[in-house]
Amino acid sequence: MSPLPSKLAYVPFVSVEHMMGLVHHIGVEKVLTDLAAEIEADFRRWPLFDKTPRVASHSDVGVIELMPTSDGQTYGFKYVNGHPKNTAEGLQTVTAFGLLADVESGYPKLLSEMTLLTALRTAATSAMAAKYLAPRSARTMAMIGNGAQSEFQCLAFKAVCGVDTVRLFDIDPSATARCAANLAQSGLKVVECRSGEEAIEGAQIITTCTADKQYATILTDNMVGSGVHINAIGGDCPGKTELHADILLRSSIFVEYPPQTRIEGEIQQLDPDHAVTELWQVITGEAEGRNDDRQITLFDSVGFAIEDFSALRYVAKSIRGTPYFTRLDMIADPDDPRDLFGMFQRAKPEIAIA
Repeated sequence: MSPLPSKLAYVPFVSVEHMMGLVHHIGVEKVLTDLAAEIEADFRRWPLFDKTPRVASHSDVGVIELMPTSDGQTYGFKYVNGHPKNTAEGLQTVTAFGLLADVESGYPKLLSEMTLLTALRTAATSAMAAKYLAPRSARTMAMIGNGAQSEFQCLAFKAVCGVDTVRLFDIDPSATARCAANLAQSGLKVVECRSGEEAIEGAQIITTCTADKQYATILTDNMVGSGVHINAIGGDCPGKTELHADILLRSSIFVEYPPQTRIEGEIQQLDPDHAVTELWQVITGEAEGRNDDRQITLFDSVGFAIEDFSALRYVAKSIRGTPYFTRLDMIADPDDPRDLFGMFQRAKPEIAIA
């Protein structure tokens, strides 16, 4: 009989069931507020992190990506896909999982689902950015694209920015109806709209979140008046945008990591040297955010690895003392680190001789 693994062999694993239980246990708006604070704190120490554009494998039907980073003490990565065709096949457009590891030893510290967590961290990042970029009086948001992330976006803007009214539009009316039903008990005033133009009426914040992997024009130039904040999160890979280029030319543009955003974001439509401001510099006071009531601010968000790192660290802290994880026997841990084969050999089942 082989010896039981030591405690070093076990890695906490947060399943989808665990993640849902944890978020309900804490409260979804509290989680969104907490995540926004965690992400903001890591943006304040942005220069400490390893940064690289995500490693992407593109196909005709979607993309599979790895998103790594490290702050020198902890390493993290996320695996994520984006397959717009999946919805028609009854599958999620985006799935993900992530891992944290100790830089000193290289040993994993957490393995977690990130399909739900990505939706939460994306919404938290959007609202955190809007805290610095949107008009302070903004209470109404247009939510264009009512897919899997829409409710999370609406709740994050309510919890972090004080939005009290959301105006919903999707080219699929059933998606808008579903989103409205899901938000019915949220405390938000929810308005179902029949067009993008109707959705943005009276909105000081416009969030676009559509899935098609193509150059699209969800917002045309004439739809966007002065003084609004645009939270553009649907354009997140080469060849996939949502805004007419003329809107970009009228806007003050804020991004996460320019080398990635210039490849994947709305600004892929512009000259490679078009001026943008990094959001972390606004947060630390090194650059100016919104400075005029008539200014159009645009957060060209594509999602960056540091946001996932922040979310995973939040989960790692939040599961302590709770039942919302299991221990996986993931790491081979022989008594003698040089005798991996001996550990394997001792686990060989005994063969009974008749």
